[in-house]
Amino acid sequence: MNATLATAKEIQKMDPVFGQMSFDDHEQIVFCNDKDTGLKAIIGIHNSVMGPALGGTRMFNYSNEWEALNDVLRLSRGMTFKSAITGLNIGGGKAVIIGDAKTQKTPELMRKFGEFVHSLSGRYITAEDVGMETADMDIVRDVTPYVTGISEERGGAGNPSPVTAFGVYMGMKAAAKQQFGSDVLTGKKVLVQGIGHVGEALVDYLTKEGALVTISDINEERLFEVGKKYNATIYTGADVYAEEVDIYAPCAMGATINDATIHKIKAKVIAGAANNQLANEVVHGAILQERGILYAPDFLINAGGIINVYAELAHYGKAEIMAKTENIYNTTLEIFDFAIANKMTTHQAALTIAQQRIAERKLANSK
Repeated sequence: MNATLATAKEIQKMDPVFGQMSFDDHEQIVFCNDKDTGLKAIIGIHNSVMGPALGGTRMFNYSNEWEALNDVLRLSRGMTFKSAITGLNIGGGKAVIIGDAKTQKTPELMRKFGEFVHSLSGRYITAEDVGMETADMDIVRDVTPYVTGISEERGGAGNPSPVTAFGVYMGMKAAAKQQFGSDVLTGKKVLVQGIGHVGEALVDYLTKEGALVTISDINEERLFEVGKKYNATIYTGADVYAEEVDIYAPCAMGATINDATIHKIKAKVIAGAANNQLANEVVHGAILQERGILYAPDFLINAGGIINVYAELAHYGKAEIMAKTENIYNTTLEIFDFAIANKMTTHQAALTIAQQRIAERKLANSK
């Protein structure tokens, strides 16, 4: 299965929706528009075989609508496999709101978005993602029950970011064990690209273990703030991908591993929180394997957040959330073994196991 990040011009040459490479048999795509609040959003429901589609809402100032559509499709698809590989009984969905979260997000806009979510009658359940906060989900909860990641004061599991970071940390340790023979990260050079909520929490885990952390972010103010807080090295070089490090942790936007960057990477492990890190899953996954770089599949190791918000639907507590997230360590090692045994890339291995679980459920549902 091949999902590439197409440019706006390339997409315009195709059929605009069904013809997208990232469409990948989505069940439903909903375009949401409200003149009064300025809301422009897209909800993607990729697959509901395992249950209702659960996935966060991202607010981002996309350069065009094609870019937003491609992003929601790739993210939605990733949620399907993320939930399946983690053993959760939910499907995959995602939403994007087009706009600047710092200047254009209002309570009215969030309520209107919640009304659109509610109109789907539970086929899609939202949560927070880039550009969103727990407080935003509380506003959405005012108009629909189909939202997770609400505040603990309102009976929710709270901010999923620290749990996401813990899962990435577990996946990174598993990758270190596979690649270096030990999961101890003390003294390992780790470059964390993107220090939002998840990235900062990952820096915290790594710093406490004694890793040598370098951080990179487009927000200089945030960069110096986090650098000072954790005594992390601030990246000042010309090309972050060519940095001499042991582990590269992409924690910002996706597709940073692409034709322009993949041959520069000197890290021996790639393990980060970003979704859809490989611009082309097949091509770039194979190149990493050929170069001896171990890739921890993103939709596996960043599943802590979905485990956290799923707890609100499955009614389990913090201890079980952390236990399930800690198990990402074991699952990651199993994926590596499966990839070796079946002579495939680690991404293909994770995708294969996720697809098998969905196929088995589909067969059971048809009986």
